[in-house]
Amino acid sequence: MPHEPKRRHSRQRKGKRRASIKLSVKTGTKCPNCGNTMVPHAVCKNCGYYKGKSVIKVREKSSEARSGSAGKK
Repeated sequence: MPHEPKRRHSRQRKGKRRASIKLSVKTGTKCPNCGNTMVPHAVCKNCGYYKGKSVIKVREKSSEARSGSAGKK
């Protein structure tokens, strides 16, 4: 069986322990191809480029495709 603590930890000691547990802001870098903010060391979601090379094909968002197909029967 595991041992139980003999005494209660103080609020100060608990606060010291929890001081390092915090949320951090994710860093973003500028895409050299399109200038959009992206996650470092990853393919750009906007243009699909990584290290100056096209890696994936990104579909173009068009307002016609969305509104045109929904309105026609």
